[in-house]
Amino acid sequence: MLKEWVKAKRPDDAEIDARLEKARLELARRQMAIKEKKLPVLVIMDGWGGAGKGSILGKVIKNLDPRFYKTETLARPNDDELRRPFLYRYFIRIPEGGKFSFFDGSWMGEVTQHKLTGEINDDTYKQQLTSIRRFERTLSDNGYLLVKFFFHISKDEQKKRLSELESDKSTSWRVEKWDRWQNKHYDKCLDIYDNYIEATDQFIAPWYFIDSKNRKWAELQVTEQLVRSIDTALQNAGRAATLLQNTFPFVQMPFVRDIDLSVSISDEDYRKELDELQSELASLHNRIYQKKIPVVIGYEGWDAAGKGGNIKRLTAALDPRGFEVHPIASPEPHEKNRHYLWRFWNRLPKDGHIAIFDRTWYGRVMVERLEGFCTENDWQRAYNEINEFEKELHDWGAVILKFWVQIDKDTQLARFNDRQNTPEKQWKITEEDWRNRKKWDLYEEAIDEMIQKTSTEYAPWYVLESNDKHYARIKALRITTEAIRRALGE
Repeated sequence: MLKEWVKAKRPDDAEIDARLEKARLELARRQMAIKEKKLPVLVIMDGWGGAGKGSILGKVIKNLDPRFYKTETLARPNDDELRRPFLYRYFIRIPEGGKFSFFDGSWMGEVTQHKLTGEINDDTYKQQLTSIRRFERTLSDNGYLLVKFFFHISKDEQKKRLSELESDKSTSWRVEKWDRWQNKHYDKCLDIYDNYIEATDQFIAPWYFIDSKNRKWAELQVTEQLVRSIDTALQNAGRAATLLQNTFPFVQMPFVRDIDLSVSISDEDYRKELDELQSELASLHNRIYQKKIPVVIGYEGWDAAGKGGNIKRLTAALDPRGFEVHPIASPEPHEKNRHYLWRFWNRLPKDGHIAIFDRTWYGRVMVERLEGFCTENDWQRAYNEINEFEKELHDWGAVILKFWVQIDKDTQLARFNDRQNTPEKQWKITEEDWRNRKKWDLYEEAIDEMIQKTSTEYAPWYVLESNDKHYARIKALRITTEAIRRALGE
């Protein structure tokens, strides 16, 4: 694509000046429109070193209200980012609804540079291209406008600009070793950029090439395209996204109503196994830290099923410096204004650490579905989006454990009444719990669909039979220790 690109004819200076004045005004007006419609806009500025991305970005945002945009300079990932999943540092920077984020550099620069320098092999490169296509698609499907610019200049023009920058002490710092390497290996870089762009040019997130030889002309191209893209996005706002076929490999699971809840464990066996398993888990925790293996554990289940007590017995075995429990409630306004997975990406652990979620991203296909907090298209899409999210964690090397804590309706009622009638437990019971109980059958239907559509081979669901809480705790500890041992190759 890049190699065959034919530049548009550059207008004369007078026409550029006239169109640029108009385009700047129109972009400022569009900023108010996206604020009103809560449209999140992510603008990618990528391309050759020395092509003027930073200076053009400075000119484009000059007439925008700085309260409603943010710029991010994305160079090589820092040490903390290197300990997270590939897309982590990009996902956590996506804008809120009604605001711009401008990225000077992007995932394109990271992936292509690593491919060119041999830091990743062909298989990893292809895997990351797949991740990027999914990432860009899920942003678009969830209401984001993604505009991607590639700033293009010739080899000779790049060499000239880099030399000019280096000759001035005030600008020489802007030329990095990578820029010079890029120019020296221009044809090799062009091949990879062309391959990358062709692989990631999607209808929902196309690439726009910018002729960067003349800076004012480049600014006009960017500004006018932004206006056109925003207009199209505003016209299409609210349209349902296409539902994709789920192609991930599944583990067959029973319906929750068919699960045998009569299983139990004696008090003596419980105390014995609890000590043994917690001791083993403590040892394994040290080893995953040394091997830098991340662990992500998610708990879902009926109200009063015993999630809290189960988590407590798990964490009792862990070094407090190496884990964090995330109780997930209704999203805060700044969370609600972003992609629904954003708040979970922000809570992912570093490698070698454990993150435990008390309620998870599965709220999208349960409470949000049943309470009408999202559209049917939103929750129907979410099954595939969640499987993709968990695939990213798996490809990162994470141990992923998803526990559904199951009880029957009579057991829940007994526990509700116990909480209601015990002063020190009354904080655990709310009117919402009683209201949700009335929707038991609807929740059961949603739970079954959730488990059937998201129990993948790389992130299966595990059901904890919790009419006997002791049994459920031991089962969770067994599953956790076995999964970590497998990850350690034991």
